Amino acid sequence: MSAGKLSKIENGRTLPNVQDVDLVLSALGVSAEVKDQFLATARAEVTEATAWRLLRRMGPWKHQNAIKAIEANTTLLRLFQGQLVPGLLQTPEYATAVFSLPPALPEETRARTVAARMERQATLYEPGRSFHFVICEHVLRWLVCEPAVMAVQLDRLVSLSRLPDVTIGVVPLAGRMPDFPMTCFSMHDDRLVLVETFHSQVTTRDPKDVQTYVDTFERFAAVALYGDHMRALVESIRDGFLPQQERI
Repeated sequence: MSAGKLSKIENGRTLPNVQDVDLVLSALGVSAEVKDQFLATARAEVTEATAWRLLRRMGPWKHQNAIKAIEANTTLLRLFQGQLVPGLLQTPEYATAVFSLPPALPEETRARTVAARMERQATLYEPGRSFHFVICEHVLRWLVCEPAVMAVQLDRLVSLSRLPDVTIGVVPLAGRMPDFPMTCFSMHDDRLVLVETFHSQVTTRDPKDVQTYVDTFERFAAVALYGDHMRALVESIRDGFLPQQERI
């Protein structure tokens, strides 16, 4: 959170959303009881949507830093993706391709945003945290970048899947789908869900909404492939992106 935004909140010129309140209270280290009282007030409107155009206007790298702060206060992160490889698992080249999609970011802004996303990945190696990613197989086949970049990205997934506190599942195309992968979302413990739509990022803390996403995640997780089966699938997709001479 920028000093300017914090100043506006302190002086009543900007109303903080639930995410802002949680970040400030966490930074201050207030007691759980006091935090619950403040968050109860902020939950008067428990579901909030922030348009991507507004996030782009303030600087998309700042948004990456805001997510980094949320992740820093998360013990168990569960993330479902039916559109892209999750940001915490992306290579710099893949992330650059993602931020080059329409509406493409200017080159300098894109570089700063990619750098901020890469900095977030340090949390994967921090003790005391657990990560569970569920990715639909079609995500690994979509060419959002050059085939060689996709191959390196898939190698990265295989490598990260071997980290002790990182679980990566892939929902295979073969088999019955448990639900429609309508959107991607991340669950931060059982307190906060971030949902990405075409026009905005939606934040909810409503316990009933959170439970809906927990149940949805579990349905997809139950049919996903893990461990050696997952790695074999990812490696087979990767090999399809490699030039013929490299496979001989």
